[in-house]
Formats: sequence, structure tokens, C-alpha cells
Amino acid sequence: MNELFTFNADGNEPTVSARDLHKALGIRKRFSEWFEKNSQGFIENEDFTSVLSGTVVNNGAKRELQDYQLSTDMAKHICLMSRTEKGRECRQRLIDLEKAWNTPEQVMARALKMAGKTIDSLKDRCKFLGGQVVEQQKLIEEMTPKANYVDHILESKSLVATTQIAKDYGMSAIRFNQILNSLKIQYKVNKQWVLYSKYQNCGYVHSKTIDIVRSNGNPDVTMQTQWTQKGRLFLYEELKKNNIYPVIEQEVA
Repeated sequence: MNELFTFNADGNEPTVSARDLHKALGIRKRFSEWFEKNSQGFIENEDFTSVLSGTVVNNGAKRELQDYQLSTDMAKHICLMSRTEKGRECRQRLIDLEKAWNTPEQVMARALKMAGKTIDSLKDRCKFLGGQVVEQQKLIEEMTPKANYVDHILESKSLVATTQIAKDYGMSAIRFNQILNSLKIQYKVNKQWVLYSKYQNCGYVHSKTIDIVRSNGNPDVTMQTQWTQKGRLFLYEELKKNNIYPVIEQEVA
């Protein structure tokens, strides 16, 4: 009987296989009929749990059979209700197994096992969080240059000449203007760069009148396009779409 009848110790409380108990009691009635009758009055997932157990049939193949894990109280009750000598022996076996389960040594062993699982879980969690921290740090390092450049734009409230913005990108004003022209952001009118109509009323630029003196000594004026900080942010986003980054971000990009 000892070989057929053992506790399942996988959960927090010990359980017994209904099929093992059925066999240990020497029941001749089919297992399904026996269990249906003896489980009346008990609550599923509280007193017993439905499981599948594997068994090897005559041809050597493995077959899944319906089984149930019984609480010790339910198992003892079934043994008592059998009113047989085997029922008395099985009930005593259950009592002995419960005593062994609750010895200080077994309680400590289960506590240590549970602590080991908790430690392993915490190790995995720490490893995962450590990886997250590394990824976040990399993201911060990648985003810092961008944040610095945007912060630099937002710090200033004044108008900025194209030459100054071009320097942020490590190029001349001539080259920078050509790029903006190729992107259909601006075009030239009477030697002044002006925005295409879709951008002209967005507050990106202002025209500044500059007094000059011609080579013949005559005074004159010329118009110069200057960018607002809103315009600088607009240029930053548009140029980034075309993989053109300010110098502060070029290494990361």
C-alpha cells in the first residue's frame, strides 16, 4: 500500500490522487462511477481538483486519464465511508502521512524550498530590472544631445540669422539654404529667401530691413530673412526627417 499511496506535495497543502486511493481501497467499481458517487457534497477547486494523469497501456503508449487531487480531509472521509478494513488502513495511512508532513523538519524543509524559489524569482526580477536600467540609460544617453539642442533653441527668444542656424549643422549658409530649397521649404525672390506658401503664415520667419550703402556711395536697403525659435524647431524636425542632424547630435545619429 505504501508504494501506491503517497502525498502530492507540489502545492501548499498535501493532496492525494483519487485513482491511487481507488486502487488502494481495492474498489471494483469503475473509477468514474466511484468518484461521481463519493464526491457528492464536496466542492471542486476547494476539496478536490480535476487533473490528468499519465499511464502506460499494453502497447507501451502513454495515455492521459482523468484524475482528481483530493484534500486529505476528503480522502479520509472517503476511506471512512468505505467501511472496510482497507478503508481503515488507508485512513490510518493518511493520518500518518499528515503527521510526517507537519513535523518541524518537514515544515522547515518546505520553508527553505519556498525561500529558494522566492530567491530565484527575485534574482530573475533583478536581472530583468538591471537590463531595463541599462536600456533606459542608453536611451537617456541617446536623447541627451537632442534635449540639449532643443533646450538651446528654447533658451533664446530672439530672431536668428540663417548663418547662425547653418553653423549648428556644421555647414555654410549657402549650403544650408540650398538644402532648404531642395526640400521645398524656401525659394529666392530678389535675392531674398522666402518660404513657400504652405509655411509662410506659420510664424517661422521675419523679414528684417537692413540699411546698406552701395558701391557708388548711394544709401539703400535690403531684406534679410531671419528665423524665429518656432522656425528653428520646425527646421530641426524637417531636417531630421531627411537624416540631417545638428552637430551636437551627429555622433549619436
